[in-house]
This record gives sequence, C-alpha cells and structure tokens, in this order.
Amino acid sequence: MNQREKGSRMEQLACTYLEERGMRIVERNFRCSAGEIDVIGYHRGYLVFVEVKYRAGTRKGGALGAVDYRKQRRICKVADYYRYIHKVNDFAKIRYDVLAIQNEDITWIPNAFMHIYTRNM
Repeated sequence: MNQREKGSRMEQLACTYLEERGMRIVERNFRCSAGEIDVIGYHRGYLVFVEVKYRAGTRKGGALGAVDYRKQRRICKVADYYRYIHKVNDFAKIRYDVLAIQNEDITWIPNAFMHIYTRNM
C-alpha cells in the first residue's frame, strides 16, 4: 500500500470515528492555493476544521507533535478562505481539532488550538 492509499484509509477511519461521536462531515480534503484541510464538519454547534495525523511508529515523532505552529497557521488561513467562499457568518462558532492516529490508537483533541490570524489570504 502506497502513502496516498494509506493516507486515504486513515482519513476514512478518522471520519468514521468522528461520525460515530456525533460530527456531521460536510467536506473532506478541502484544497486551495494556501493548503488543505483534511475534514470539515459540524459538531455541537461548531463548524470544525480537523487535521488528521497518522504515524505508524515513533521514529518520525508522534502524530500529535506533527501539528506545529506553522501547520496551525496554514490550517487557519485555509479555514478563513473556506469561510469566505461559503459565506460563513463572522460570528459563527468555529473550532480547530486534531485527530491523531498512532499505530492503532486514536486520540481526538477538540479545540486543539486557537485561531491564528493572518494578514492576507
């Protein structure tokens, strides 16, 4: 199985996990020139942008540690664009979650980080 197939399989596992816990998935792999967001959905009144990280082992570090400040900033920039093109109200409740899959263990961190404002889209 190549990396792309493995990534798709892990994202499907993540979506199933989130849906079983009440999230309504509205989009997967949203892309624009600024980057990509793995999963977008609604959960408990929030529009949620989810970063999915998978690590088979710990050689490259843990899955949770892979969502650093730079990655968070990029996710926020893409989320801003998504909200703009979908005309999401400026006062809508939004949240940034991380779902980490390490070997077979799944860890979901709701509200993993706060929005990082960028100057331009």
